[in-house]
Amino acid sequence: MQKIINPDIKSWNQLLQRPTQTVENIEKTVNQIFKDVQRQGDKAIKKYTSMFDGVELETQIVNKSEIEAASARVPENLKQAIQLAKRNIEAFHKAQKTERVEVETMTGVNCWQEKRPIQKVGLYIPGGTAPLFSSVLMLAIPANIAGCEDIILCSPPDKKGQLADEILYAAQLCGVTNIIKVGGIQAIAGLTFGTESIPQVYKIFGPGNQFVTVAKQLATKYGVAIDMPAGPSELLVVADDSANAAYVASDLLSQAEHGVDSQVILVSTSKVLIEAVEVEINNQISLLPRKAIAVKAIENSRLIYVEDDVIALQLINVYAPEHFIICCKNEDFYVKGIINAGSVFIGNYTPESAGDYASGTNHTLPTNGFSRAYSGVNLDSFNKSITFQKISEKGIRNIGPAIELMAAAEGLEAHKNAVTLRLNDLIPAKSGISKSKLQN
Repeated sequence: MQKIINPDIKSWNQLLQRPTQTVENIEKTVNQIFKDVQRQGDKAIKKYTSMFDGVELETQIVNKSEIEAASARVPENLKQAIQLAKRNIEAFHKAQKTERVEVETMTGVNCWQEKRPIQKVGLYIPGGTAPLFSSVLMLAIPANIAGCEDIILCSPPDKKGQLADEILYAAQLCGVTNIIKVGGIQAIAGLTFGTESIPQVYKIFGPGNQFVTVAKQLATKYGVAIDMPAGPSELLVVADDSANAAYVASDLLSQAEHGVDSQVILVSTSKVLIEAVEVEINNQISLLPRKAIAVKAIENSRLIYVEDDVIALQLINVYAPEHFIICCKNEDFYVKGIINAGSVFIGNYTPESAGDYASGTNHTLPTNGFSRAYSGVNLDSFNKSITFQKISEKGIRNIGPAIELMAAAEGLEAHKNAVTLRLNDLIPAKSGISKSKLQN
């Protein structure tokens, strides 16, 4: 890992750059695949599945017998762990439910807001070197709690044309309605346009590599919403002398093993801790089955020393990490001061892995600095807020004149007239006939 001592604030933007390709390098490929899927549907899907995943499928749809067979192969102790995680995730997301919000803004003018579920949602679950069945829990559970009708799951098949047993088990456990063996850009395109085997959806969720991230962004141009531009995983740890160097190193490596384009950063006010963490990383990385991936990610990563907590917090808010771990004596300072982060983990005994799997919070989070403006997936991600209003006769008398004046000032006479007609009907004419009836 590159070690930096007291970096000048002018160098922060360059120092904190992510190891990602530019959108321009990816967009051409994404656009081409989208056009092919839009024109040719399943034929294009199968072509790209063969090209990118190295397998040709007779059908992309997972049937009931496949799910049952896969579920039977999942070890019982792992099933129990998945069920524990499911209970915690359900508890946290059910607590996010809100009641109808209603207010009488002025006498006779009643306004309220109610939540409605998004009817059709697509869940993208990465496969490849690490099939993320935990992401099934994180996305399908809140979708079910929200009441989404159609929950479509797409995940890339392995060389045998199969999905991981754990993905299929978690999907049926959490109420996924359709499971499709398709990954990458072509999966996002299929969910965007709909094909013979992939239902079209209204919103797409889920993490992925840089190509999937750009594909999701392109989907928005065709009227499909997305959760966020979530790309390669990242983690920032802030730690001082009170931190355990072995724990810090293990947290950094837990994200480094996600992929070669992952990034991890340690910010510390202790040079001694930085040295100790560096030693621990070298010791622990040699024992990892995914060592080659972690080593490559570590090349993109940083050990940064700063003189005090104020500078550290300022730098962290500039970086806007996906995952943020606090291992400091002055933890309250960081908890209260963090503005830009996807999810925060506090104390020596709160590993980022807890949020990835089983504590209850959601692990689908904004990366690449998008936590400056985006939230992680939550129950509201699967809902729409609809506003309602009802105005009584007294209410239109109270609010009407203001509407008339504002509409006239904007030059929108029809807007003004919609109020004027009603007000005139509520003012009895001397003949007993309303003005609007006389006009007719």
